[in-house]
Amino acid sequence: MKTQELFTVLEQNKDKYLLFEYAPNKLVGANYHITEVKHVSIDSVDCGSQTDAWKETIIQLWESPNEIGKTEYMSVYKAMAILKKVGTMKSYILDAEVKFEYSNATFNTAQLFVNDFEIRGNDLIVKLAIEKTDCKAKRTCGVSEEKELVLANDEPCCTPDGNCC
Repeated sequence: MKTQELFTVLEQNKDKYLLFEYAPNKLVGANYHITEVKHVSIDSVDCGSQTDAWKETIIQLWESPNEIGKTEYMSVYKAMAILKKVGTMKSYILDAEVKFEYSNATFNTAQLFVNDFEIRGNDLIVKLAIEKTDCKAKRTCGVSEEKELVLANDEPCCTPDGNCC
């Protein structure tokens, strides 16, 4: 989801509460805060020596230990106010992919992309998902496009004599 698309969904649901589902049927606690918004520029080189560049908006969610047991979630209206304030200080790239950074005691820190959203009663539930790592140079490296099980002792996709880094 692009940053502008997120803002549109929020604007259309500003009378609701904002919940985040970080894994199937697992919600970020109602004690969450938006603690940071990162405007990130990625400039990369893949293992096939191809360059790429893109922008991301990363919104960090943090559960406050001082508010454990809180049951009322942040309103979409309040989240929008926070995000708008950020936008007055550092402009958003509206076509940048938006991700949410989150962790808790049983879920390692991850940057999660928006997979979907759902309106359930008075709640806007943003469904997050993990994006797995991938080889962007499959054709160059001779890697099959099919999903395959790789064992720890198998040879890597790129060899010293190959076309990869």
